[in-house]
Amino acid sequence: MDGTNALGEFLRARREQVRPEDVGIRSIGLRRVPGLRREEVAMLAGISSDYYLRLEQGRDRNPSVQVLEALADVLRLDADATAYLLGLAQDRSTPKPRGRSGQRRTEQAPESIVELINGWPNNPAYVQNKYTDVLAVNALCAALSPNYAVGVNLISAVLLDPRERDLRRDWEELTEEGVGALRSELGPNVDDPRLKELVGDLSVRSERFRQLWARHEVRTRRGRVSRMTHPEVGDLDLRSDKLTISGTDNITLVVFHAAPGSRDEESLALLGSLVAPQQTTQQSTHEATRVRPSERKPE
Repeated sequence: MDGTNALGEFLRARREQVRPEDVGIRSIGLRRVPGLRREEVAMLAGISSDYYLRLEQGRDRNPSVQVLEALADVLRLDADATAYLLGLAQDRSTPKPRGRSGQRRTEQAPESIVELINGWPNNPAYVQNKYTDVLAVNALCAALSPNYAVGVNLISAVLLDPRERDLRRDWEELTEEGVGALRSELGPNVDDPRLKELVGDLSVRSERFRQLWARHEVRTRRGRVSRMTHPEVGDLDLRSDKLTISGTDNITLVVFHAAPGSRDEESLALLGSLVAPQQTTQQSTHEATRVRPSERKPE
C-alpha cells in the first residue's frame, strides 16, 4: 500500500460492491465486471465517462465537492464513507509539515485519566491511541483479556491471536468494524509511517485483514456491545463507550459496563471479586517495599 492512487482505489472498490439493480439498472446477459461499470457510474453521477476514468486512474485527483457527493450517492456511501471520500480528494498541493512523518512519538495516556480508570473497581476501561495501541488499562479490564495490556496493538491481537477468536462471540463483526476504523484513520494520511507499517504487517499475516481491507469499507469508532465468552465467568455482553480525550491526537478512553440488573452485571461483579485479591496482594507488596521518610538513613 503506497497510497499513490488512494482515491481511485476507493472508487473502484466501492463501485464493484454496488449491484446494477440497486441503482435502477436492468442487468441483461453476462457482465464481465462485478458491480457497476465505469460508464454506468459516470452516467448516474452526471459526469463524462472519460472524466470518471481519469479519477479512477489517478490522473485527476482534485474533483469538486459536487462531483464527489454525486459519486457518493451513486455508490450508496453512508456519511462516514462520504466524509472519507472527500478527505481523499483534498488538494494534494497543500504543503505538509516536514520533520514529523518519519518520527514515532512515544504516546502516553494523560496521568489524570490513568488515575481515573484505576479508581473504577466495577468498570473495565482502557486507553488507546489512533493505531489501537493500548496506553493504559485498569485491573478489571486486564482480567477480560490478556491482550488488554499496555503496549499491545488491539487490531493486530484480535486478528492474529487465536485466544481472541475464542473470546469474542462477535469476532466477525468486531474485525469488520476494526478494519473499517483503521481505513477511516488512514484516509488521506497515506504518509503516516506507523499506519503504513501496521497495514503492511496485517496484509502479510492475516487473510481476514486482506479480505476486509480490499472492500474499502469505512467505519468510525463508536460505542458497541461486546459479546464475549470469558473462561472464568462465561458469557458477557458488555456495552462499551469510546470517548476521545481532548487535547490529544485522537487518544480514546474506552469504558465497558453491563446493563443494570442483568446477568452480565452479576458476571462482571464475579470477575471483579476474582481480581480484587490480586489487587490487594499487589498493593500490600508495594506498600511493604516503600521506604517511609522517617526510616531513611541519614546521608
